[in-house]
Amino acid sequence: MNVSNNTRVSIHYTLSKPNGDIIESSRDGEPLDYIHGTDALVPGLEKELAGKSAGDRIVVSIQPEDGYGPRSDQLIQNISRDIFHYDGEIELGMRFQADTGNGIELVTVINIDDKTITVDANHPLAGETLNFTVDIAAVRENTEAQSS
Repeated sequence: MNVSNNTRVSIHYTLSKPNGDIIESSRDGEPLDYIHGTDALVPGLEKELAGKSAGDRIVVSIQPEDGYGPRSDQLIQNISRDIFHYDGEIELGMRFQADTGNGIELVTVINIDDKTITVDANHPLAGETLNFTVDIAAVRENTEAQSS
């Protein structure tokens, strides 16, 4: 069976930066299971997996436009400490949920001073080229019993 919309796919993957540093890998654990065509993966990787079958390996570089998108300075915001609601010590790199006006999004603290906290709503991998090595472990029909 080939990978196509609404098939249940199991993959082992390694995601690395262009310099070879590994960002994430499933190789030491269970494969990642997902339903193809449901935006469970970045668009460029889903497109590359379409038509492949169990046992296939792909090695691909996904550009930012087909990954987590380009970085946007518009997603960086300074927030007054007076309205930033958190009861503990705020540190660089902390992630919070924020109502951005476009729904709830994760933001990362990138700067702190006496009056403001600067947060970034870009995905941490926005603007990055994503290098994937993917081994397709299984492709099967997505049945009602499996999806519930």
